[in-house]
Amino acid sequence: MKSTWRWFGPGDPVGLDAPTQAGATGIVTSLHELPDGDAWSHKAVADRLALINGTGLEWSVVESVPVSNAVKTRGKEYRRHLENYKTSLRSLAANDVRVVCYNFIPLVDWMRTDMRYPLKSGLALRFDMIDFAACDLFVLKRPEAVGDYEPALAIKAEERFRAMSPKRIEELQSVVLAPLPGGTVAYGREEFFRTFAQYKGISESDYRATLVDFLNEVIPVAEEVGIRMCLHPDDPPINLFGLKRIAGTVQQLRAIFDAVPSNANGLTFCVGSLGVKAANDLPAMVREFGSRIHFAHLRNVTREGGNSFHEAEHLGGSSDMVAVLAALLDEEMDRRKQGRADSSIPMRPDHGHLMLDDIGKKNSRPGYSAIGRLKGLAELHGAIAALAWSGAHH
Repeated sequence: MKSTWRWFGPGDPVGLDAPTQAGATGIVTSLHELPDGDAWSHKAVADRLALINGTGLEWSVVESVPVSNAVKTRGKEYRRHLENYKTSLRSLAANDVRVVCYNFIPLVDWMRTDMRYPLKSGLALRFDMIDFAACDLFVLKRPEAVGDYEPALAIKAEERFRAMSPKRIEELQSVVLAPLPGGTVAYGREEFFRTFAQYKGISESDYRATLVDFLNEVIPVAEEVGIRMCLHPDDPPINLFGLKRIAGTVQQLRAIFDAVPSNANGLTFCVGSLGVKAANDLPAMVREFGSRIHFAHLRNVTREGGNSFHEAEHLGGSSDMVAVLAALLDEEMDRRKQGRADSSIPMRPDHGHLMLDDIGKKNSRPGYSAIGRLKGLAELHGAIAALAWSGAHH
């Protein structure tokens, strides 16, 4: 597998010297400074590529070319943003950047409620369903929220809210509304509700149809220029704010790929996101969707019950990471036999714990400090080496 490292651009406190020291050869990044829906010019891509190549690394994956709310809701800027997306793909391909990760999560990007959850291995990201419900019901006071929660959960959420300090209430709202690293939209309360209104009345089938229409527009361009698109699963794969999520189960992913069967319509296999649902058989999913897995996020989560979870160590948690790695390595072997040029699947460690000297650094990005990811990548390298040795000695 090709080891990569997420880098958030020139403003990232973890510089481009870190990936090489950690054992990565590729960079996963985006033009984070550009608003959603804008077209990426050839020059903007070339300039960022030159910066990366100047360190001896390569730009392996774009994460992400964001899909705007206007496209997701068929808003008034829908057509312009769609054409801009195609322009961005052509600009990337012209610079030989060929893998594009994206998501189709409604309203928000990935969601957590705690940025510094204490574990023996450091400070982790966490999603607490009761805290989230408390924020939705009693902090944001979304009018429709009452009907979106089971009565028992709503009672627990009210109890949790009443026990919160003013500081925790402010922090929780900030975490829920502000973008996490890689997110693209920061909401104030008014902007949140204004954007939320655009999603009202959209059913799961309607939302899937919008994604399929988007793919029917962009996948022909991707095929034309040699780009592999890879959808990131919903994170977490549960409905939030009463909005339907459509990319979190094997059935949902199967429907998307059946609708647009091109291999350019691919998947970012995120062990952490898909692992939130115990019903997801991750090695079996790798085997089913293997030919269209163009990128892998190798992180792990510990399920706590009731849709709550926290980020685990990379080889720990509720998912069998070694079994997933074995399935991915089998897929790579099949690709080599087929003569596929993309036989090496790019992967990266993700959401490392904040630990050791990084804890005291004020500008560390949650989940993206250096030491936690270095540790995760080392663990993954060890597991991959052991699997390769085992395969060679059967």
